[in-house]
Amino acid sequence: MYISLVTETFDPDINGVATTLKQIHSALLSSGHRVQLVCPRGKTARVLDDMLEVPGLALPFYTDVRLGLPVGRRLKRRWQNERPDLVHIATEGPLGYAALRTAKALGLPITSSLHTNFHTYMRFYRVGWLAAPVMRYLKWFHNRTARTFIPTGQQAEALGLSGFDRLAVLGRGVDTALFNPERRDAALRAQWSQHSGRAAGDESKVALHVGRLAPEKNLDLLLQTFNAMRVAQPDMIGVVVGDGPERARLEKALPWVIFTGMKRGAQLARHYASADLFIFPSQTETFGNVLLEAMACGLICVSFDYAAGKHLIHDGKNGYLVPLGDDARFIKAAVDLIRVDGPEIRQMGSRARDVAATYDWTRVTRAFEQHLKDVLQVESAQSASDEQPALQGSGRSTNQGKTGV
Repeated sequence: MYISLVTETFDPDINGVATTLKQIHSALLSSGHRVQLVCPRGKTARVLDDMLEVPGLALPFYTDVRLGLPVGRRLKRRWQNERPDLVHIATEGPLGYAALRTAKALGLPITSSLHTNFHTYMRFYRVGWLAAPVMRYLKWFHNRTARTFIPTGQQAEALGLSGFDRLAVLGRGVDTALFNPERRDAALRAQWSQHSGRAAGDESKVALHVGRLAPEKNLDLLLQTFNAMRVAQPDMIGVVVGDGPERARLEKALPWVIFTGMKRGAQLARHYASADLFIFPSQTETFGNVLLEAMACGLICVSFDYAAGKHLIHDGKNGYLVPLGDDARFIKAAVDLIRVDGPEIRQMGSRARDVAATYDWTRVTRAFEQHLKDVLQVESAQSASDEQPALQGSGRSTNQGKTGV
C-alpha cells in the first residue's frame, strides 16, 4: 500500500499522538508499505525519506503546539502526481481539514483517528460555549471517513451514542524494553533527595507526575493531591516531568516539588522507574499513554476510572481507581497510597508491570494495517459495483441502437 499519513504532530514532538503515530509509521514501513508523512514544520528538523512538510502556526497560548496551514492545493498537486492508495488523517486541525476535502475531491479512500477530546478542552480555556460546535465539527469530520480509530470500547460507546459512525477500537501499546523497572537509578534518587534537603541514601517515597502542563490536564487537583500527600508523609518527594503554559504557576504553588522539564527516551524511562508512585488526575484523555508507561516501569498509579485507567488498573491490586470526577476520593486514594509500606508497594508495582507488559505495540500496529486493507477491499468492491450498472447501461444502449437500425 501507498499511504499518506496526515498529522499536525509527529516525533520528536512529545505527546501521546506523536508517540502512537511514530509506532504506526515505523510498523507500516517495516511491513513493506510506502508511507508519506504530511505534517507542519517543527522546531526540530525531521529527516524522513518520504515527507511533505507544510507551513505551520504555533498556538499563541501554547507555542509548543503547532497547527498545519490548510494547503489543499499543494496536497492536490502532490496526490495527483503520486496518487496514494489511502489517506489516513490523524488530526482534525486546518491541515487535517484540507486533507479531508482534497482526498474527497480526488476520490481517495480516507480513514481517521480521534486522538484528542478537543470538545472537553473548551471549558479549561474559558470558551465553554464552543464545546457543542467543536463536537459537531468532530462528528462531521470523522463521519466523512471510511473508518475512525479510537483507543477504547468505552469511548466507542460514548461516541456512538453521539452519532459517530464506523468506529474501530485500536488500543495502545508500550515499549517494555525502554519502559522497564530495571532503569531505576539510585544516583537520580539521591539527586532528588539532596534537592529536597534529604540525607544521601534517604528512602523517602517519590511521587511522580508526567504530562503536558496545560489547563485541560486538571492540574489544580494535582496541586491539591501533592500537598495532601506531603501532609500525610512529610518526607515525601514530588517530581513533575513535563512542560507547558501551567508550569510557572505550579512551580510557584509547589516550591518543594522538583520540576524537570520535558524528558524523552531513556531519560524519561529512568525518571519513571526511579519513582514509586504515579499521580494522574487528568479527566480529558482518550487513552493516557503516560499511565501505561508508568505501569510498565513498575509504578503504582492513582487514576480516575476511565480511558487507560479503566482498562489497566485493578483497584487495590496494582493501583487505585477513583470514580470519574470525585476529587475528594482521588486525594484520599493518593494519601492512602503514600502510607503503604515499601514491600507492598513493590508487590503492587510488580503486578502493574505484568499488566502493562501485555500491551504490545506489534499487536496494535498489525490490527491497524489489517483495518486499512479491509477499507481498501471494501472501497474496491464498491467501485466495481458502481461500475457494473454503468457497463450494463452502456450495453443496453448499444443493443437498442442496433435493434433500431
